Amino acid sequence: MASNKSVPTPHISAQKGEIAETILLPGDPLRAKFIADNFLTDVKQFNETRNMLGFTGFYNGNRVSVMGTGMGCPSIGIYSYELIHFYGVKNLIRIGTAGAMNPDIHVRDVVFGMGACTTSNYVRLFHLPGDYSCICSFDLLRKAVNTAEELNIPYHVGNILSSDMFYSDEIGNAAGKTWTDMGVLAVEMEAAALYSNAAAGGAKALCILTISDSEFTGEVTTAEERQQTFTKMMEIALRLA
Repeated sequence: MASNKSVPTPHISAQKGEIAETILLPGDPLRAKFIADNFLTDVKQFNETRNMLGFTGFYNGNRVSVMGTGMGCPSIGIYSYELIHFYGVKNLIRIGTAGAMNPDIHVRDVVFGMGACTTSNYVRLFHLPGDYSCICSFDLLRKAVNTAEELNIPYHVGNILSSDMFYSDEIGNAAGKTWTDMGVLAVEMEAAALYSNAAAGGAKALCILTISDSEFTGEVTTAEERQQTFTKMMEIALRLA
């Protein structure tokens, strides 16, 4: 949904028309730069406010943007709202990292968040007369699954958990086991805000995750690995533009 509100916004320094209708949203702005440097052509930087780097270029002839969002529902909530309502972005694809909440989900596995449970208060601030189910765009999900199969990339599809706390016991204690028993695949921090903002703004959203650590196996990746080697989800997301 486009808006008549003026740009730049308080958080994005782009002018109108500088951001594509489809945007990839990694949490880490350096991952946005990595994508722009390694996957896009004819790249132009549109944002550096708060060092939240944003770029627009072309992938296989299709115009696409990429920008960092920071961590947590409030941060991605601000950026996704401005992208939808101020810049007319129609497809918002989070490409992030997550912790495994299922012993069958392993480090470097790709997970598509069909739905996002949450412990955040973000969705309640819409003041709906009940509990809103945060779900992705089926159109984007279907395209992502088809793309993963074309590229022979293994994937998982299901519920994820958007948590407000990074250092928490949501996996290790009884409550964490309940999430696992209810079929939740992974924990991250942003999808619920993205999905609810997209729904409220008439846009499409999808969260594509790469597992960066597992409490079940003790595996963990470095910041550099998360920034530069989680390319499978990048390739899938770029093909959705």
